[in-house]
Amino acid sequence: MACRPGCGACCIAPSISSLAKPAGVPCRHLDAELRCRLFGQPERPGCCSGLQPSAEMCGESRDEALRWLADLEAMTRP
Repeated sequence: MACRPGCGACCIAPSISSLAKPAGVPCRHLDAELRCRLFGQPERPGCCSGLQPSAEMCGESRDEALRWLADLEAMTRP
């Protein structure tokens, strides 16, 4: 499965501790088209590099992906 153009849900909904990014806030490395400017770069965090799109996570729309990831974030919050 490929990333949905213009989505960026996985760079918005979850927290990314290695970037000090809180949940629900767009990552500072997202460009205007919601693509990662660090994609393929060695400085991209491992948690981001390891995340792969899936039907479960991405759903049928960007809104579904944002909801699913936000719910997962809430369920795994310490």
